[in-house]
Amino acid sequence: MTPLEVITALALPPATRVNRRVPKKVLVDKGAPTASDKRQINEGVEELLWIAMLKPAAVGVPEFRDDAREYLEIAVLSLSLRPAARASRLVELVHRAIPYPVVLLTSQAAALSLSLAHKRRAQNDATRTVLEEDPVAVELQDEAFASEIARPFLDSVALDRLPGTSLHALYQGWMDALGALQIAAITGHYCPAQGAEHAAIRREALRECFRLENEIATLRATASREKQIARQVELNLEIKRLNTARDAARARL
Repeated sequence: MTPLEVITALALPPATRVNRRVPKKVLVDKGAPTASDKRQINEGVEELLWIAMLKPAAVGVPEFRDDAREYLEIAVLSLSLRPAARASRLVELVHRAIPYPVVLLTSQAAALSLSLAHKRRAQNDATRTVLEEDPVAVELQDEAFASEIARPFLDSVALDRLPGTSLHALYQGWMDALGALQIAAITGHYCPAQGAEHAAIRREALRECFRLENEIATLRATASREKQIARQVELNLEIKRLNTARDAARARL
């Protein structure tokens, strides 16, 4: 799969297209809080392209404002990284540098990922935006991304298939599609959420799955090093309990 295939699947109106290169200096000036970040941008970024800008007039979707955030437009970007670049950090820096919510395609060698991150106003400076949480990023070239998953996913991200009540709802629709893709990596089937309430239930269940998987992996590593039999038994019982909880969370996906 290529960035062009994903961009085509988004089915963006011609009026939204920008197709302009973003200079590295913009990222360095706006998205690099440390000298290390500046160096990573200069050495790791091959190219950043501004593909499209989704504004209400161009997509027929109203802007969104509340006490914590405003979604006046959505940026679609394509990031190309050099092989040795630290992708996760550079993806985060791009999301932080752009003041609008971003749909970011990142390519690095044979790898391709799609990431999104909700934003809100900074509490101490209403003119600045900050990430509400770490970007949600999904690999699109993973072995689990089989054709029976890829096709329904690409079909589900077309603009006219997403919520149109506001730009925030539209962006959340893309976020939910990424969540469904993460779920498909677990279940083997891509199934879009059936409404906002169902999507919220699955988001919480997915977070629980990830949390429990991390705890199980940590306990297994601890158990493999433990010398005392009694302690091994105790750890294995806890792992069994967590496995049961993880299975229950998976059932809610």
